Amino acid sequence: MAHTRSPSHLNGIPAAPGAAVGPVARMAPPPRLPDHRPAAGDPDTEAEAARRSLEGVAARLDTQAAELGGDAAAVLGAQALMARDPELGRRIGERTAAGDPAAWAVHNACETYRELLLAAGGYLAERAADLADIRDRAVAALLDLPMPGLPDPGVPHVLVAEDLAPADTVRLDPATVLGIVTRYGGPTSHTVILARGLGLPAVVGCADADSLQDGATVAIDGDEGLVIVEPDEDTGRRIRRRAELRRSLLSSSTGPGATADGVPIPLLLNVGEGDPETAAAHDSEGVGLLRTEFLFLERTEPPTREEQTVAYARLFAAFAGRPLTVRTLDAGSDKPLAFVPVGEEDNPALGVRGYRTARLHRDLLVDQLAAIAAATKETGADVRVMAPMVSTPGEAEEFADLARAQGVTRVGVMIEVPGAALLADRLLTKVDFVSIGTNDLAQYTMATDRTLGSLPDLLDPWQPSLLSLIGTVGSAGEHLRTPVGVCGEAAADPLLALVLVGLGATSLSMSAPALPGVRHALANHTRGECLRLAQLALAASSAERARAAVREAARPEVAAL
Repeated sequence: MAHTRSPSHLNGIPAAPGAAVGPVARMAPPPRLPDHRPAAGDPDTEAEAARRSLEGVAARLDTQAAELGGDAAAVLGAQALMARDPELGRRIGERTAAGDPAAWAVHNACETYRELLLAAGGYLAERAADLADIRDRAVAALLDLPMPGLPDPGVPHVLVAEDLAPADTVRLDPATVLGIVTRYGGPTSHTVILARGLGLPAVVGCADADSLQDGATVAIDGDEGLVIVEPDEDTGRRIRRRAELRRSLLSSSTGPGATADGVPIPLLLNVGEGDPETAAAHDSEGVGLLRTEFLFLERTEPPTREEQTVAYARLFAAFAGRPLTVRTLDAGSDKPLAFVPVGEEDNPALGVRGYRTARLHRDLLVDQLAAIAAATKETGADVRVMAPMVSTPGEAEEFADLARAQGVTRVGVMIEVPGAALLADRLLTKVDFVSIGTNDLAQYTMATDRTLGSLPDLLDPWQPSLLSLIGTVGSAGEHLRTPVGVCGEAAADPLLALVLVGLGATSLSMSAPALPGVRHALANHTRGECLRLAQLALAASSAERARAAVREAARPEVAAL
């Protein structure tokens, strides 16, 4: 019997694609300090107890990392480093010296440190959830309380939490967890990275997630950022059918990407930290974005040329026979590095970041380019190199000259700034290819911080103004016969992928779980149909209307994804 009352719709940030229907299972709240604080013992003894609890947390994270491998290992390894951070230890020592018992010292020091991360914004703010998890696990150990963990209702369920820590996310079983909804978190959080790797739909930053009760049925849409409470029978059936179709595509959609009339559109991977062999096992045609920050983060000194060469050679060898596009270090803004000082900046996102760091630290870029060239020569790999945050044709020419001087033969740049997109006809004459980073291009086009969870509609990649800029680059690429790739998360949306091809994209790069859906969408539309869908999106007055117009005009088997 169908439900008679209207479903309640909760909005969040679309974080990982897919859809699911199931009962809610809520994460248990974190351990609480008792209302009565006991008298502290000897400060040194309390500090040592706190240190042992944090080391225990770090050791368990290391064990999990060793067991899991891949992206999960890198994420958990980074969290273990946080637990062992000397600065955190120093702050705890200050608290015990002031008279805090060990558990209170850990809790208070972590909270102070967490507030600093949140205030810093961007990448650092999204590490605050990792630190909160470290705090909770250490406090639980010190007070002999149950360790925080995942619920086990005994049935497949939608996991709902204030936030999810990496240590919990990596233990999710896709056979029992249908999807994720969190009250906090942003689109670049570790939770999102890992959820995408598991193929789980996720909605984060859902302010009303705390209203969801255990056992209530919800339908979640990770593409729209939507949670429907107690969906009616038709809605539930539609969402389940969509989830089943997506699962079917995961197992049946294989091979090179191409439109229905045979126009090749290589489908590539966005790759970062993790095991290269695991990444290479996916059915992709290569790497469209190799993020190199994992070699530089959590260090006080930059890696040497030799260290970088070894790391790149391992990655290149894993993808033997397939092209790889390497992005040079994208430091600054939300990824500050201790050895890349840029001075005080009121607005780091508009400051010295990406290629701009070469103005202050040219040797860092020269060493990286030389290491990439050496690894390319050693492995014989098909490697292209691009610089992030290039804003002008002059910068593109400067980077191309520098890269070629170090032995790089195929050079490109990322288009993430409206100024670069608007002068694409001039910029593309300086390089061999370009790749559009839709995440940053959206934030600069819409003047909206992409780490800010309160304005997700302005960062919607369906915004017609953003699509117009992408079309400007695509037209220049077609005229000059220069390849134009898209490596932002926009490429992972099957419907939007059709629009991007219609706007002139010649390749698409995405996370692995998105490959089958995009491949299927392309195979069901000719390039002419992609052009028509692109025009519909450009003519729309809003992102919502652009998406709706394309969904209505696309073939039913794709519109239902």
